Amino acid sequence: MSDAEGLLESLPSIFTYSEARKAGISDRHLRTLRIEEVIEQIARGLYSQKGLLEDPNLLEIARRAPNATLCLGTALARHELSDEIPAYIDVALPRQQRHPVMASPVRWHRFEATTFSLGREQLLVGELSVGIYGPERSICDAFRLRYLNGYEEANEALKRWLRQSGSQPSTLMRMAHHFGPRAETPIREALQLLL
Repeated sequence: MSDAEGLLESLPSIFTYSEARKAGISDRHLRTLRIEEVIEQIARGLYSQKGLLEDPNLLEIARRAPNATLCLGTALARHELSDEIPAYIDVALPRQQRHPVMASPVRWHRFEATTFSLGREQLLVGELSVGIYGPERSICDAFRLRYLNGYEEANEALKRWLRQSGSQPSTLMRMAHHFGPRAETPIREALQLLL
């Protein structure tokens, strides 16, 4: 084990260039560790120790934007409410927060601070975590922002959610109530047709 590899033990599995330098790893050692595939570069200035099986895009989001929350098509796909594989990772931040520069293919959304935490859960990504909206919140967002991905995506997500055991339309309507008529009205109409 080289000196630089020994210094890696003091770093988290996902670390920044600055953290590596503070731990005593020189630019030359950092380059050597990359060439020897002991570490890999996730994005500019962001590295992971080799062997992590996590999605590098989610690792970058979790590290660079702690408030980030997976939403819309990305959240629907994670909850198996959609077969679509989005070209971009849909990520929400509170409206007043600026988003960081990312190498990952992220489509940023700004949600009101008053409703931002509603339905927000945590998704573990290695030793980090990133926010993700739960199924009910994701359906509400799909309906209220249907101009982004279409009405069909929202309807399909609702149909799949209704087929899941434990889904309660009353729970969905309580969540939709927080977002007003833009979510509540179309969800109520869709439920009347489906139930």
